[in-house]
Amino acid sequence: MQIELRFFASVREQLGTSQEQVIVPDTVRTLGDVRQWLAQRGPVWSETLAQGRALRMALDHQILPADTALHEGCEVAFFPPVTGG
Repeated sequence: MQIELRFFASVREQLGTSQEQVIVPDTVRTLGDVRQWLAQRGPVWSETLAQGRALRMALDHQILPADTALHEGCEVAFFPPVTGG
């Protein structure tokens, strides 16, 4: 399945990229799976996307839980929590 990845704010800065298109393995079926799969890319990815780290994930512009299923051509976005003031 091909998906579009987008990275925002400090996540983008740490990873050095703002977007890319990838073909995920058949085992990657949810938002949480994408996060785990990307974390295997290397130390910077592992640190930035670590499970204990506060990070928001969105599917097609909606913040959703990690167990949300992906679909062909979807957009998956990662960004830090936003606070207002």
